[in-house]
Amino acid sequence: MQTTARSATRLGRLAHYCYTRRKLVLGLWILGLIAITVVGQGLFGASFSNKFGSGSSESARAQKLLQQRFPTASGDSAQVVFSATGPVTDLANQAAIGALVSALAGLPHVGSVTNPLSATARGQVSPDGHIAFATVQFDKPSQDLPKPAIKAVIATAEQARHPGFDVELGGPPIDLVEFAVPTSEYIGIIAAMVILLIAFGSVVAMGLPLIIAIFGVGCGFAVLDILSHRFSTPEFAPQLAAMIGLGVGIDYALFIVTRYRHGLHDGLEPEDAVELALTTSGRAVLFAGITVVISLLGLLLMGQPFVVGLALGAVATVLFVMLGTVTLLPALLGFCGRAIDKLRIPGLHHKDTGSGRKTMAYRWSRVIQRHPWSAALLSLAILVGLSLPLFSMHLAFTDDGNAATNLTTRKAYDLLATGFGPGSNGPLVLAVQFPSTADQGVLTRLSGAIQQTTDVAFVVPPRISPEGDTAILVVIPKSSPQDSKTQDLVHALRQGVIPSATRGSDAQVLVGGFTAVGVDSSTDLARRLPWVIGLVVGLSFILLMAVFRSIAVPVKAAIMNLLSIGAAYGVVVAVFQKGYFGSVIGIGKTGPVDPWVPLFLFTILFGLSMDYEVFLLSRIREEYLRTGDNATAVADGLAATARVITAAAAIMVCVFGSFLINDPIRVLKLFGLGLATAVFVDATLVRMVLVPATMELLGGANWWLPRWLDRLLPKVDVEGAEPEVIPEPEPVAT
Repeated sequence: MQTTARSATRLGRLAHYCYTRRKLVLGLWILGLIAITVVGQGLFGASFSNKFGSGSSESARAQKLLQQRFPTASGDSAQVVFSATGPVTDLANQAAIGALVSALAGLPHVGSVTNPLSATARGQVSPDGHIAFATVQFDKPSQDLPKPAIKAVIATAEQARHPGFDVELGGPPIDLVEFAVPTSEYIGIIAAMVILLIAFGSVVAMGLPLIIAIFGVGCGFAVLDILSHRFSTPEFAPQLAAMIGLGVGIDYALFIVTRYRHGLHDGLEPEDAVELALTTSGRAVLFAGITVVISLLGLLLMGQPFVVGLALGAVATVLFVMLGTVTLLPALLGFCGRAIDKLRIPGLHHKDTGSGRKTMAYRWSRVIQRHPWSAALLSLAILVGLSLPLFSMHLAFTDDGNAATNLTTRKAYDLLATGFGPGSNGPLVLAVQFPSTADQGVLTRLSGAIQQTTDVAFVVPPRISPEGDTAILVVIPKSSPQDSKTQDLVHALRQGVIPSATRGSDAQVLVGGFTAVGVDSSTDLARRLPWVIGLVVGLSFILLMAVFRSIAVPVKAAIMNLLSIGAAYGVVVAVFQKGYFGSVIGIGKTGPVDPWVPLFLFTILFGLSMDYEVFLLSRIREEYLRTGDNATAVADGLAATARVITAAAAIMVCVFGSFLINDPIRVLKLFGLGLATAVFVDATLVRMVLVPATMELLGGANWWLPRWLDRLLPKVDVEGAEPEVIPEPEPVAT
């Protein structure tokens, strides 16, 4: 058997250590997973909360003021909606409503409950008399309320139902407890197992990437539990971390295992094959993982508290996956040795070899290189066409009108929209502060001016604090919370109506409420988008330029990744906002795109798209440094990586696409579609067409780097030594 000298590189030494001390490494990983899980779940426990919005926005300042002046009315409210076959004013219905209001008022954390049939209530009975609603005012925001307190309200209300008299509940607190933990990731794991079996033809080889992904995601979950006590972390954070961790974890291990099998089939001893795999594919894994981490850390520029937990949880998961790939995987390969091809599946097993010139990928690359302009322009036209819908993207937080029709929140939403108009589902809450009681007269002018404003359905009479220096003014829009008209109304009130109505007074008016929080977040996120994109692209560009010692390679990678992301945005808008094929994946109602989703999608997709660029270009550069022939290097590099990258992309598409199947959460469906689309486009149009076409057009200029810049850039090489470098080519004249 062929052997090699012990590697002098850092990754080689790490591979040798983990291989020879495999029992110790495996034991440490098992103990570490158990320990971090016990700490995360046993000592801390999860403390997730769907708290959106920034503490410095006008809506946040309005909520803070109301918390100080109206302690019992400072929290979120829920609506108890009554629907009767006869008028709700019938004696039997009046008695049922009165009894329920009294029962709810005595529950923990309930500050007050308004009876829609009382003499002081206004606008809480529909014009046809068949629908009414009571408002349950909690003493804390939804994310701070104990779930048992919310469940007690739901259980008490549901007990009031009887034939001909229905009760449904809506509002942010009810949304909090109706959250259902999806199981979509299990479908993705099963699909990944099938693809790995097809790719490797061996049960043993198939199991290794899954083990690495499961260890990494398990550790990431435990870290998320700990982070949720320090940072605001949405309840779907574990599912998002699992989506990313499973995708990259299986992919990274897949590349290492494939290179290991190549080494075995070339005659190397198992230990030498492990070192070879880690010093080649392992290097690409580290660079790809670092790019993903850089992209995810760009989310911290969004300035939204809830994003911090999401971003750090995803970063932790990716880091654990990377660590497992370069430490645990070599140890597991040590246990497998040559038995990695055991338990073969008949008809699927085949040997991996380093030669790929007889493959379809090699022949395809040569076809593209003969027609580079046609291939580049055609693929570019397809990508631009897919991206066009993104220019009509409407950013807004979706409301309960997009929820599943079997949920009580959706039923309450529909009843309120039918009886009182869609705006009743998202009232605006104005906090009016007076320097002196003499300024209270401004409330009359303010109420009248707002009532005359376009798209305002109703203004609830103001409620003044016991001190007489603050008032609550509730405004019911005509349009739904997610409608662009509601966003326009918020801006119109702040910029025109309120300043005009309060002119000559020292009163200060802040527009708040759950709907205004969404509007403020949308505005803030749109302002930060260029900074996030600039930082992520800039840092990734510098990293790739230092790795590949080229200007053209990172420029092309950035542009192509942006095209893939643009195509994903376009598909998301076409399906979720415009409704094309929405019924196929269970989207019953069109709606806007949540304002934080494009930023989050961008950072994740840019990092994941860079993965394939790094893996492919690393192999192409390796061939170029060996031969000095750009065209041959591209064809050989594509042929050598085509099968494994195709398998990796197929796994990611299945993992991400599984969230479209039985996931009840709209935002996770949106993420699944966006991620799956971008990976599919990147692995087909970009990798198979655009990359070979543009590299053929640029020729030797692909690897040009000015000497002065080469001296300035750090030598990024985790192996400790670069291969012998071909003399620097001159830029190609155009």
